[in-house]
Amino acid sequence: MKTPLASLLLALLVPGTLLSSPEKSDDPANLPRKRVLFFTKSSGYEHSVIKDPSKPFTPAPGSAVPGLAFQILKTMGAKNNIEFVFSKDGSLFKPAYLAQFDAFFFYTTGDLTEAGTDGNPPMTPEGKAAFLQAIFDGKGFIGTHSATDTFHSHGGKEMAGDRFREDGDNADAYIKMIGGEFIKHGKQQQSHLIVIDPKFPGIIDVPTDNREMEEWYSMKDFASNLHVLLVQDTSGMTGIEYERPNYPSTWARMYGQGRVFYTNLGHRDDVWTSPMFQSVLAGGIEWAVGRADADVTPNIDQAAPQANVLPAWPAPTPDAQKK
Repeated sequence: MKTPLASLLLALLVPGTLLSSPEKSDDPANLPRKRVLFFTKSSGYEHSVIKDPSKPFTPAPGSAVPGLAFQILKTMGAKNNIEFVFSKDGSLFKPAYLAQFDAFFFYTTGDLTEAGTDGNPPMTPEGKAAFLQAIFDGKGFIGTHSATDTFHSHGGKEMAGDRFREDGDNADAYIKMIGGEFIKHGKQQQSHLIVIDPKFPGIIDVPTDNREMEEWYSMKDFASNLHVLLVQDTSGMTGIEYERPNYPSTWARMYGQGRVFYTNLGHRDDVWTSPMFQSVLAGGIEWAVGRADADVTPNIDQAAPQANVLPAWPAPTPDAQKK
């Protein structure tokens, strides 16, 4: 008898329709080949789906699969004529290296100019600047989940007071590129995502009555030109992080000439293997690399008019004050 984990891994390796591009009418073999860097350095917390599967790993409850995201993207790339290059080495970020990619896909945490948690080589400040300039000049960017928990604005390294305030013009340059910044998350729970633009590639496969179990990010510092695709419905959510009006969850935007796509989905293994997430992700990638077009007129003021009303900074408990 196959275990659920074995069945999952087998399903990932057997060709099927699950990981197809949203451009269903096109033969992927006839689409222009694209090269995407999937960068997963974790200077902060390292998520199980992007851990190096060749290294020792103690699964979290729920039979986490180390490196699951790599397996899924390999399958997606093979089906859709996309070459994914996997790296955790920030020292490679130099203009000549960056020039070979059509887009950069980040699942990262922390200050990537520091070795941090995973100990992999960090970027240099010059490498970070070259990366941001490459996007501004026309490269694509895709971010999932903790890509907004990366390069926090000044004073926001710890989940304390500064995390619960807007940074405005003082936001980190990376945050200004991606279009939003992680504040904090509460316990994993089911929540509803409000579909704003079903015409954007991949979003049509998000059912209006969706209710997903996930580690939901509460965020801030939203760019004014976000084209919001999905909105976090905070009604009924548990935790001070979500005691706020609805706010953007998934968006697309222009950064100079570059196409930027982000979704806060992507923490859990079962999210990565869900048809809904894979459709959203495939659509975002196709748009970011320029193989699909969409109207990304800014709509944040209509889609989430109170997005910048943030939750209150939780005061320390009496027990914490004694420590």
